[in-house]
Amino acid sequence: MSDVNKNILIPVSINLLYDGMVVQDDIYDADGDRLLISSGNIINDVQIERITHLNSGRGTIYVTGRTQRSMITKRPNIEVNNRAEIEEATGYTRVKNETFELLEEIASKKIVNQIALMNISNELSTRLKTTPPTVIVSLINAMAPIDEYLQRHSINVSLLNGLIGQWMGLSKDSIDRLVLIGLLHDCGKTQIPPSILNKPGKLSGIEYEVMKMHPLYSYDLLSDFSESIRYAASSHHERLNGTGYPRRLSDEEITQESRISAVSDIYDAMVSQRAYKRPRSPFNIIAMLNRLISTELDEEVIRVFTNFMPKDLLNKPVMMSDGTVGIVHECNIDDIEYPMVELSGHVIKTDEDLYCVSMYNE
Repeated sequence: MSDVNKNILIPVSINLLYDGMVVQDDIYDADGDRLLISSGNIINDVQIERITHLNSGRGTIYVTGRTQRSMITKRPNIEVNNRAEIEEATGYTRVKNETFELLEEIASKKIVNQIALMNISNELSTRLKTTPPTVIVSLINAMAPIDEYLQRHSINVSLLNGLIGQWMGLSKDSIDRLVLIGLLHDCGKTQIPPSILNKPGKLSGIEYEVMKMHPLYSYDLLSDFSESIRYAASSHHERLNGTGYPRRLSDEEITQESRISAVSDIYDAMVSQRAYKRPRSPFNIIAMLNRLISTELDEEVIRVFTNFMPKDLLNKPVMMSDGTVGIVHECNIDDIEYPMVELSGHVIKTDEDLYCVSMYNE
């Protein structure tokens, strides 16, 4: 790369290229030397394949700041389109719509349609068996519309519960129960006033106390289910040291199903975008979960989660703190917050100065 190129070009992921993109300025290869496509061109899928080939399969290209800003600006639309395609292909879209209808009925009638619920739960259990974990993890990590949070959160916790159950080697019946519990765990939020549930900012003290009632509402709504299901679904905010809610349970009072659901609930809540917060990276979340081992969260569940989840993040694009997009190359369990990432054609160790902000979902 020449000195002038060093001054005006910056590295971005080749995954930011998209069909129909108008090239603002010349785009160069992973070394910043070879012209891949000239300014003024409109990129199509055939050209993207050609550019990828010319770039020797490397994950980074060099562009001007103007081109990068244009690509980043378009990025949310690209995410939605690609996410929608994946969700449609995996059946996630249909399950999401069915879950929305189920929650709407619970909100209005204060009853749980058991037939509809079991249909959704059985579908999710089937998807767990037929869909690769890496695809499921990508669906959970995808940046999605904020107004779909409750139905997506219900589905994602259900899927995460099932994945953790699989990773722990639990029986099929146990995994199916975990899927059902995850789907049900937040049904009580349908009874929380929308002004509190969807508030685009921090809740007041009184509002937070109202929100903390949702596990009890879940328990009441599930009166037609077994006591163990009701107990597990309403205990996902309990903590081993007794600091959780709504019953301030501790230690052996908290069942394995509740302990698993607690981890799934925390992970999906933190990796999701809300009106009042940006999503956090899986690496940051897993590091935080590990800090809560034994005091608040179950050690076995966290160890399994830490061992398996990062494997499904490898070779995935990730947004960095400086605005560039890299590719996850390697994860060290002992330093999970700072994985090895490919940037500018080189694999580097991330740190406090250059770190992963969130997954970039194609």
